[in-house]
Amino acid sequence: MTAAKTDTFTSLAASVLDIEARSISDLKRFLDDTFTQACEYLLACKGRVIVIGMGKSGHIGGKIAATLASTGTPAFFVHPGEASHGDLGMITADDVVLAISNSGETGEVLSIAPLIKRRGAHLISMTGNPQSTLAELADVHICIAVEQEACPLGLAPTSSTTATLAMGDALAVALLHARGFTADDFAMSHPGGSLGRRLLLHIHDVMHSGERIPLVTEQATLSEALLEMSRKGLGMTGVVDDQQHLVGVFTDGDLRRILDQRIDVHQAEITQVMTRNPITISADVLAAEGLKLMEDKKINGLFAVDRNGTVRGALNMHDLLKAGVM
Repeated sequence: MTAAKTDTFTSLAASVLDIEARSISDLKRFLDDTFTQACEYLLACKGRVIVIGMGKSGHIGGKIAATLASTGTPAFFVHPGEASHGDLGMITADDVVLAISNSGETGEVLSIAPLIKRRGAHLISMTGNPQSTLAELADVHICIAVEQEACPLGLAPTSSTTATLAMGDALAVALLHARGFTADDFAMSHPGGSLGRRLLLHIHDVMHSGERIPLVTEQATLSEALLEMSRKGLGMTGVVDDQQHLVGVFTDGDLRRILDQRIDVHQAEITQVMTRNPITISADVLAAEGLKLMEDKKINGLFAVDRNGTVRGALNMHDLLKAGVM
């Protein structure tokens, strides 16, 4: 491939991004009272938000419905063609319908708009033409007009679909904030995958507890501590006092350092070589917080303690990797 062709590809791509970026930025002029009214309808909805649209608008509508649903606004997408053949029964008077059509004259959408109104559901339209039939039929109209499509022929929906998607995100985030939607709420909608694990798993879900915690007393020798480390396989052991309060830790890294000091492994006491005032964590915090703490402090393991300093569990990087938090 010649350098000239490569330059053409990149220059055209840059032009597309510039045009679409301007289209999104220009949407801010449409954030007026009608946008606020649309948010109020959606916020007050007792049923579901039903998003409809044909063609590319339908694809964008599906994503908008998914974003609304995952951020606290129950929503789903209905194909307008299918709605004309029975799926209109999914829509009730408690619902709000968000109808998307760049022209505002899409036949399949217009054919069911009066029926939606007859059912008593509020209708919000999102079009690029405030004077369109759909805009006039709707209770509220949100304008998504763009000056030009990024397609050089002006035919393929490009800037218009990007603008529609961005306006949908604006609605979703505005509603998220109004509902007081939290990270915990988000996690409940995303239990699968790494995102869900990072938001749902706590330290107590992944830590070793009970007899699986590597622990020795202050009276233990270094050799006894090494045996405990070997048995439990976490690359460390905690050192506790008579009340089971954590007073120190000893790790594989500590072992490598003391071997250079020619310390007698069989005679040395663990209190001579342990690290005092170790970094700890609560068992009730997110496992992702434990990961961040280990990364920030450049350590490979942690002991979970309660507010009195009593050991409740232990975990290392491998436990977080196995749980899918990393």
